[in-house]
Amino acid sequence: MNLEVITRKPVNQTHKTPLLFVHGMWHGAWCWDEFFLPFFAEQGFQATAFSLRGHAASEGKIRGNTIANYVSDVEQVAQTFNTPPVIIGHSMGGFLTQKYLEKHTAPAAVLLASNPHYGLWPTFFRMSMQRPMTLVKVTAQLRLRPVVETPEDARLSLFSEDMPKKQLLKYYKKLDDESFRMFMDLLGLNLAHPKKVKSPLLILGAEKDMAITPDQVHANAKAYGLQAEIFPNMAHDMMLEKDWKSVAERILSWLKERGI
Repeated sequence: MNLEVITRKPVNQTHKTPLLFVHGMWHGAWCWDEFFLPFFAEQGFQATAFSLRGHAASEGKIRGNTIANYVSDVEQVAQTFNTPPVIIGHSMGGFLTQKYLEKHTAPAAVLLASNPHYGLWPTFFRMSMQRPMTLVKVTAQLRLRPVVETPEDARLSLFSEDMPKKQLLKYYKKLDDESFRMFMDLLGLNLAHPKKVKSPLLILGAEKDMAITPDQVHANAKAYGLQAEIFPNMAHDMMLEKDWKSVAERILSWLKERGI
């Protein structure tokens, strides 16, 4: 599979372990290259992000993809490194990270506003109450684009209320459709199994996340025997919010604590 890969290399590589960033629904490698890839390259890491099949500039179609398809994309890119990378996944990318770690080990992994191991039923029920017409469109069309169909829909799902309109539109124009079949996996067809994961994890969430609430983040962390950390005044797209740097710096400090 021909996948779009973006790598930012440091001027002086002071860390031997590379970082691999995995995006979530509707996104692509671009969401990491806005702030995170340059930041970590400046800190001496080789920082790489890729777009899942059918997303952004990657080959393939989105419709019909499964969680297993997307995990194979993570595997494909991870195998290109000489040294096993740290995996950093956002939202669905965090769920893919959990699935990847069931069969592979990594020096460490970070879950940002990650879909929890038990799936998305809480998110499904919340949407049915708060945005019933969106849910009707999703089930009628068998696609997830209606969730981010307009800029304001995207803001409700992904971004803070105070994100400037210009910035919002910039990101909105880059959003893709997303696989309904994959969503069925997240409702129960292919859930994650924390007991199979042996790699060290850092689990982070956002206080004002309307997609994956702090309660879901805490519940996921508990399954791994960990305490989640919640960032205040931040929405779902933690790597694109105005306080993104506080998230990046926490990841950096945790990696340093682990000698990475």
